[in-house]
Amino acid sequence: MKVIIFGATGMVGQGVLRECLIDGGIARVLVVGRSPTGVRNAKLTEIVHQNFLDYADIAPQLEGFDACFFCLGVSSIGMSEERYRHLTYDITLAAATTLARLNPQMTFAYVTGAGTDSTEHGARMWARIKGKTENDLLKLPFKAAYMFRPAAIQPLHGARSKTAWVQAVYTVTGPLWSVLRRLAPSYVTSTEQVGRAMIRVAREGYPRNVLEMVDINGL
Repeated sequence: MKVIIFGATGMVGQGVLRECLIDGGIARVLVVGRSPTGVRNAKLTEIVHQNFLDYADIAPQLEGFDACFFCLGVSSIGMSEERYRHLTYDITLAAATTLARLNPQMTFAYVTGAGTDSTEHGARMWARIKGKTENDLLKLPFKAAYMFRPAAIQPLHGARSKTAWVQAVYTVTGPLWSVLRRLAPSYVTSTEQVGRAMIRVAREGYPRNVLEMVDINGL
């Protein structure tokens, strides 16, 4: 299997990249991002690309892939609805539309979030926008598309958040995570589990297009 990863420098993306690189069934990994990951591996190729709304100049390099793991995302805290929509909906759909045209046989897996509002009409701004993003991704002509909705995620194997205050919280609460995962498996997962679940769904499919925590951890 050949896969593309967006958001590989973020916490979840770091975990997904690691799992892809150690998976013997994945032959090639292409990372598309604004900055290099710093990872060195024979399977890994990286494209540093600045305009996440236009892929015309790199389109030939995006062909021939079996799956895309889209882990790019931002927090809505302190952000206007217009800005959050741009960074969440516009950027995601621009990449997905391009990939669906170039790789109609592709499986697209999108990391969204627990509490996403599929009706697009709820009170929470971020949940409405995530819901519209999910809904419109599912309309694209991929072989299959899956929406991953993790809640609390434990970073493993050196994965770190790029947001300083979030990483500080993870550092302080680190010893509690293993206990939380045992006591509340419906609310807590890990970067390792998310990565492995995405790979398995790309390889084998899944009965539902929207995967909640119980699905992710079950996989």
